[in-house]
This record gives sequence, C-alpha cells and structure tokens, in this order.
Amino acid sequence: MTADYESAYDTIQIELGPVRELSGGSDVVEDGLVIVSFENGRPAVIDVIGTRNPGFEQPLRVAAERNGLDAEALIAASKAAIAAPDRPVRLDVGARIAA
Repeated sequence: MTADYESAYDTIQIELGPVRELSGGSDVVEDGLVIVSFENGRPAVIDVIGTRNPGFEQPLRVAAERNGLDAEALIAASKAAIAAPDRPVRLDVGARIAA
C-alpha cells in the first residue's frame, strides 16, 4: 500500500494497491473523518482527515472493521506517512505468523 500525508491539508490518502478508476461510491465513516472509496466493489483508497487530532486512529479502526481491512496495517501506513510528510510512503505488511 502507499500512503501520502499532505501536511498543508492535514490529510492522509492510502492507496491499497494500484487504482485504475474509482467506482461504486464511498463509505463515509465517523462524520467524514475517514472516507473509503471503492473500485469494482472493493476498498481501494482511504482518506483520513484531521490527523493532527491524537484520536485519528479510532475512525480508521471503525473504517477497517466495516470494510474488512487490517486496522493495524492502515495505522502503520498512516504513521509512516506522517513521519515523512508530503511524499508517498510504500508499506508491505505480511500476514500474521501463527504462534
């Protein structure tokens, strides 16, 4: 996935993979703090708004749960993007290893 934090607008855009064309509407979570956009009925792009708020992770968790996504991976991508603002950050997250 690729995440990009736009510091001037305090937003993060996370692309879950290559995106050709968004279609099928969006899922607006927590009064618009997170917006999940779809491509062919699958989550493709996540916009996180207001990341200077220390509680920005909670709406992201809600969006992940509602859309069958890995909340920990989305939060990791968001934090990496904030750490390197105004440029794309790529992150690969593997599956959990059984204990």
